[in-house]
Amino acid sequence: MTNDILITHCTVVNQNSGQLEKNRYVSIKEGIISACGPMAKCPETYPGTLFDADNKLLMPGLVNSHNHCAMTLFRGLADDLALTAWLHDHIFPAEARHVDPDMVYWCSKLAAAEMILSGTTAVADGYFFSDRSASALRDAGMRAVIAHGIVDFAAPSVPDPHKNIEAVKAFIDRWLGASDRIKPAVFAHAPYTCSPATLERAKQLADDHGVRFFIHLAESRTEPSMILDPQDTSPVRHLAKLGLLDHNCVCVHCVWLDDQDLEILAASGAHVVTCPQSNLKLSSGIARIQDMLDHSISFAIGTDSCASNNSLDMFREMDMLAKIQKSATANATAMPASAVLEKATSGGATVIGLDSCGSLAPGARADIILINTNVLRLTPMYNQDLLVYGASGSDVDSVIVDGRIIMRHREILFFDLEEVYHEVRARADQIYLPYLSRTLRNSEPGLTEGG
Repeated sequence: MTNDILITHCTVVNQNSGQLEKNRYVSIKEGIISACGPMAKCPETYPGTLFDADNKLLMPGLVNSHNHCAMTLFRGLADDLALTAWLHDHIFPAEARHVDPDMVYWCSKLAAAEMILSGTTAVADGYFFSDRSASALRDAGMRAVIAHGIVDFAAPSVPDPHKNIEAVKAFIDRWLGASDRIKPAVFAHAPYTCSPATLERAKQLADDHGVRFFIHLAESRTEPSMILDPQDTSPVRHLAKLGLLDHNCVCVHCVWLDDQDLEILAASGAHVVTCPQSNLKLSSGIARIQDMLDHSISFAIGTDSCASNNSLDMFREMDMLAKIQKSATANATAMPASAVLEKATSGGATVIGLDSCGSLAPGARADIILINTNVLRLTPMYNQDLLVYGASGSDVDSVIVDGRIIMRHREILFFDLEEVYHEVRARADQIYLPYLSRTLRNSEPGLTEGG
């Protein structure tokens, strides 16, 4: 497939004004946007692929700035539970039993399919057996920042926790520079699963290699009491005392912040990723995102995993973020749709370290999606706000990543989706029947496995 494409007769979102510009063309050369303008100036001939986009809206691909892709296997396995019970009583045990290299590959590929079909072109992933998730997302045609997980206990791909930093270093060494679309990174799970010494070593590893450092932070009200060897009175101040908060640090969730925490984050240059639906479903709370916007804190949007969301549709996530901020602040003008859309495209790309993505400007990487506007919920469309408040991932018609068409007219082109379904469902069968038996025995003491 060529990296040279001419897209004609499309509608384009003007990222400065938010207005829609109709009857435009976009040319792509060697994976880079080379020009964008009115059809009157469109080249009459083009050496690459011609793509007529009549009734299609063209915009930058969405950036999912936090996900655990392989956890698609655990979608719906443990719903309606508080965070601590969900994580320690269900997810950690399920991971210990079922996470292996092949599981990570196929379940990450299922996540890739869901993201591609709903318009996500780039994702920040954090999990274990990260070589396999990197391979899956590369094979799917996506762009990704893959962060290998670090915890201070035995993990699926690092059974000896004393080797956690060493294992991640080896992963970075294998993938740094190995692919134009895949970047390695470091993911220290949380301050309650990583000691201060581990956090410092993990951050140093990321800085030494010039890769992003990700960490779950301030996700729950009880997190301060769970921190290993706390250095201060809040998770943010704990990291600040350790010297970890800077432009290379990405703090995920940040639901429970006080005013001092906001000031520290703003001064440090650290980034935040908010996952509104996951936080709501686990009753973790509502992050002070409008306050972060007011403090000029760099932030982006992620879905989190299917185990706590349960969808990877970033259009749903944008809609939810805008609306809950309006409700939480009792201000209908809070978190405007234009700001949300920016944080899901160019802003998200900046947060996860993909500065050349998320834009339609000449010179940007050609990560583009085409939206079918010939649907009821997008008629009429006056401006970009309807993409946040009305669009759905199912409205995405075609997806281009790095100048390659990876989905055309809702057909995924780079892999066999039926094969992915087969592989994931076979693994789900191995989980569900034993899990159902255990659940029934626990809830009804007199019930036998066969009864």
